[in-house]
Amino acid sequence: MRTDRWAKSMGRISRIGSFAISSSIKENQQQPCITCTTFNILAPIYKRINHEQDPSCRESDYRAYWLARNHRILDWLLNERSSIICLQEFWVGNEELVNLYEKRLGDAGYVSFKLGRTNNRGDGLLIAVQKEYFNILNYKELHFNDFGDRVAQLLHVELASPFSQWRNSNIRQEILIVNTHLLFPHDSTLSLVRLQQVYKILQYVESYQNDFQLKPMPIMLCGDWNGSKRGHVYKFLRSQGFVSSYDTAHQYTDADAHKWVSHRNHRGNICAVDFIWLLNPDKYRKLLKASWSEAVFGMFKYLLRRASLTESDAFSFLKVDNEDCITYFGFCEALKQLSLTGHCHGLSEEEIKDLWLQADVDGKGVLDFKEFLQIWSSTAPDRDDNKNGDQDDGSNDAQEQTIGFSVKNAVLFPPEVEKGRWPEDYSLSDHARLTVVFLPIRMPCSQLIC
Repeated sequence: MRTDRWAKSMGRISRIGSFAISSSIKENQQQPCITCTTFNILAPIYKRINHEQDPSCRESDYRAYWLARNHRILDWLLNERSSIICLQEFWVGNEELVNLYEKRLGDAGYVSFKLGRTNNRGDGLLIAVQKEYFNILNYKELHFNDFGDRVAQLLHVELASPFSQWRNSNIRQEILIVNTHLLFPHDSTLSLVRLQQVYKILQYVESYQNDFQLKPMPIMLCGDWNGSKRGHVYKFLRSQGFVSSYDTAHQYTDADAHKWVSHRNHRGNICAVDFIWLLNPDKYRKLLKASWSEAVFGMFKYLLRRASLTESDAFSFLKVDNEDCITYFGFCEALKQLSLTGHCHGLSEEEIKDLWLQADVDGKGVLDFKEFLQIWSSTAPDRDDNKNGDQDDGSNDAQEQTIGFSVKNAVLFPPEVEKGRWPEDYSLSDHARLTVVFLPIRMPCSQLIC
């Protein structure tokens, strides 16, 4: 029975992978597709064996177990043959496993890069791309150097031979791909850390583009974000113009957050945390610092509302006694009471001052009720997720042309997770695998970041 399910599932997935995209290629002979897979493969040093009998027992103690499971993972990945593979919880501390992945991926035509978490945590990231599809232009590593020893990879690639129809034109064909694994929010104070980590990623991408004087190009952010569609990280990325590829493919809105999951965590909860985010080069973006401030103020508002405070109640709670304003001291005290400061993971003094300067619009050194309402309404408005993923065809010759992507399909495996359920007989990982099919399309690039 398991063999039958394996065969059926392999057949289903093979129709999605990059050779899988054969159906899409037949429809668009001149425009082959690109596929991207993100997968947290659960490092053997974290995978529990006989959890009820011995919680300390790990798969890493049993070579036959972890070796067999990782061979199965590679079987799936190589059968799917995605153009881009992003893995999290890759066991970089085990030379045999590293060699296994490098050998099998290399033999299949991939070039790969690995990155371990700081402080010898044992696991890390791996990103691999098919040499047939991409030329490698640059590879960078980002170390957060903060709580959780998290890291990120940045890969700058150019479309290669399958996309030869654009080779002799003035169309740029470059992509930035990011792979990361954010901190698990063990308590509410760590939600801020995850937001800071994403902010650092976008800062790094922005700096990289500025340093090399790069014009707008597609950006894919892949990985395990350890946060759902209801979280602050999701809203922050949306405010920067990114769209969730899976939700775009299935035309899901924020109200559909319950329709799919991708992870069963160590607490036994199922949640949707694995995303492939896409930002197309024709998207106008807010200034990054403005989006960051909105995100923090959004968290500020969320915490006040969780305490059952309306905007009027919150203002009364924060304002100076017998006066109708909020002072800087009162603002700082409020941030501390809401656990946004006062601990090693909290906002820095510089960040607090930046927030205050943005809140104090008239520069008088206090916040009146009108200014406070601007904080209260600072959460970024919902954007159109561009349900079909289709962009302008770039017919305006006055604008510089570039390559963007339309989201054509997206699949989670095992299939039960697409219905919001976690199958008990799934043992490949504690995460589902997400694969997205992208169709390269011509589009104008944005001239401004506003």
